[in-house]
Amino acid sequence: MTMDWKIPLFKIYWDEKDVGMVKEAIQRGMFWAIGPNIEKLEHMLSEYMGAKHALVFNSGSSALHAVMLGYNIGRGDEVIVPSFTFIATANAPLFVGAKPVFADIEEKTFGLDPEDVNSKITKRTRAIMPVHYGGAPCLTTELKAIAERHNLLFIEDAAESLGATVNGKKVGSFGDAGVFSFCSNKVITTGEGGAVVTDSVDIYEKLKLIRSHGRAETANYFSSTDYMDYVTLGYNFRMSDITAALGIAQLEKIDAVIEMRRRNAEMLSARLSRIAEIEVPRSPDNFLHVYQMYTIRVKEGKEKRDALSASLAKQGIMTKVFFHPVHQTHFYTDKLGYKCDLPITESLSRQVLTLPMYPTLSEREIDFIADQIATFFSPGA
Repeated sequence: MTMDWKIPLFKIYWDEKDVGMVKEAIQRGMFWAIGPNIEKLEHMLSEYMGAKHALVFNSGSSALHAVMLGYNIGRGDEVIVPSFTFIATANAPLFVGAKPVFADIEEKTFGLDPEDVNSKITKRTRAIMPVHYGGAPCLTTELKAIAERHNLLFIEDAAESLGATVNGKKVGSFGDAGVFSFCSNKVITTGEGGAVVTDSVDIYEKLKLIRSHGRAETANYFSSTDYMDYVTLGYNFRMSDITAALGIAQLEKIDAVIEMRRRNAEMLSARLSRIAEIEVPRSPDNFLHVYQMYTIRVKEGKEKRDALSASLAKQGIMTKVFFHPVHQTHFYTDKLGYKCDLPITESLSRQVLTLPMYPTLSEREIDFIADQIATFFSPGA
């Protein structure tokens, strides 16, 4: 369903600094592809994350692909991932000829269940790649401990959760590498874009080659007459300097954006927690949820969930199911032949409904959303 929504699922938070940074990059009249904003954004991101290195990409999916290549994951290898995620998480191992192995999730954070992950490890497992769902950290320390115990790579898909923390440490900084997305509905956005953070200088150098055609760049390719050799197979995964300019302006206000998201989520939860038929999102006390999404559970299941979504749509309130299980898509079921036993994933996917959540969501709009949900579940409705 596509329509003009009174209250959309998300709105991008922008200000005149965003416009000014992009305008300045354009008016420079050069360095639109490779330029100084890329290096500046990468430095800002590494500082923000507390990581030694950061590289930006043209999408989170490209960043995931590059990380698979950087760690030489390939044919015969297995990577444990959730099915309760955007499909790019599962596809990344396929890009390099490896096999995604789906593990179930747990109900606290909607992230990978450590016990089920442990049961899926084989002699072919190379990596565990958890997802921090919708701004909520997963059970990161437990999953990392499993990876360390089995000498596996721990790669965090933190695409939806830039700024989220566990005991004050930012998700994406626990593992060998952390991957982020700057797509339009993320915590901050550049329209499209992504990033990788890592403490490994070896992986950092490999990723620089992979994202720019395998070219050993000693200077700006477009403004230098120097010959730069091509030393490996690479791709065009680069973020443009204009996009990076927007990223700088967005990252500068991330703390304010997160504060607004958390305030709005708190107000919405206070209103919705009175409704017995649903569960509002909650995280453990030592987890900082940044609410890239605000997802409720409709206890009665899919039929009631879908009826609620339709009812809200009639009032101009957009909702969406995040996520339908990847292992049940046509591609994975019919083309690849996956048959999985993931009871929690399948149960949750029949209950979840993502409601509007963004920094500029007003208290009046929050009241309207809550009132409409309460009316739907009221006796005789």
